[in-house]
Amino acid sequence: MSERRSSKKRLKTTRELLWQVINDYYEEGLQAKCEGRPVVWIPPMNGVIEALYTMGLYPAFPENWSPVCAATGLAARNFDVSEELGYSRDLCGYLRNIVGYFSRTIDEPDLPLGGLPKPDILVAFGGGCSPAMKIFQIASCRFDVPTFVADLPQVALEEINESHVKYALYELERLCAWLQEQTGAKLDMDRLQHVVELSDRACELWDEIMAMRQAKPAPFSAAEIGIMFVMVTRQGTQQAVDFLEAVRDEVAEKVERKEGVIPDERFRLFWDNIPPWYNMGLLNYPEQYGGVVVAETYSAAWSWRMDPSNAMRSLAMKSLVSYPLVSCVSLQARSDLVLKACREYHIDGAILHSNKSC
Repeated sequence: MSERRSSKKRLKTTRELLWQVINDYYEEGLQAKCEGRPVVWIPPMNGVIEALYTMGLYPAFPENWSPVCAATGLAARNFDVSEELGYSRDLCGYLRNIVGYFSRTIDEPDLPLGGLPKPDILVAFGGGCSPAMKIFQIASCRFDVPTFVADLPQVALEEINESHVKYALYELERLCAWLQEQTGAKLDMDRLQHVVELSDRACELWDEIMAMRQAKPAPFSAAEIGIMFVMVTRQGTQQAVDFLEAVRDEVAEKVERKEGVIPDERFRLFWDNIPPWYNMGLLNYPEQYGGVVVAETYSAAWSWRMDPSNAMRSLAMKSLVSYPLVSCVSLQARSDLVLKACREYHIDGAILHSNKSC
């Protein structure tokens, strides 16, 4: 299967609601620009997201824009630009894509979804992989906007202690104070608690949905993993909760009816690493032989339960653990994660995807 294909969606919620959610998110970014509401570029997978929504600021994710570019065919142009600028093909695909995009493509007309809006503020909230941080270093040279660099220790999940949490909390509070200074927006603690409640509810729903994939036959496959869009961009919003409740209800009905992805599920597969965003149809390929991709490494990154009564500490902890949940881990921890998934999801085989990214 060499040609580029979209994945085959079996969930009605994915077919009918997901692209509307995606459109709404990017439309809100364009609207924020029109209204003069600050657009803040941040890395994904941290507690800043909920703080920004609380303050009425628009969180934009240059890293997440890369899979959107891949899915819509824009990535090839961005790669050409980054290569012209001297960035090696051996570098992370997320980095090469977004650098090409904001270096030149961002000014082109008729971009998918209206394009990722230019930043008014850059926030590099520490942690994560080196390319993710380099994206913001390069962006700070491209855009003449206020830039905040926070610091987070790179600590394995099992090694996080109270001193790390206190440090992360200090950095988060320092960032929020700086954002108030830059924008005039206030961090209302009652509002923050509500936002964290919504975020925690989304994580609870995500865990329910992922657990239901353990059923035989599997109610949906990795081809539907685009539902994680709300877990990246909309944590702390009612829209994420409403969408995930709809997905949860549909998946539960499929499990109740014993309705699988294909009529005759013969073997179950695990996908290790990032999905092939440019050609998600690859995830449907095993189905012609009776195989279904029922679990993947990546989905483990998007759920961290929080305590709304201690909202700031919860967000600080989320910032510490988000990357160690999936990528910044020891070989032993990653092995344990994969083997646990293989047992719980009754895996018969694995596809190890070697990709130039996370």
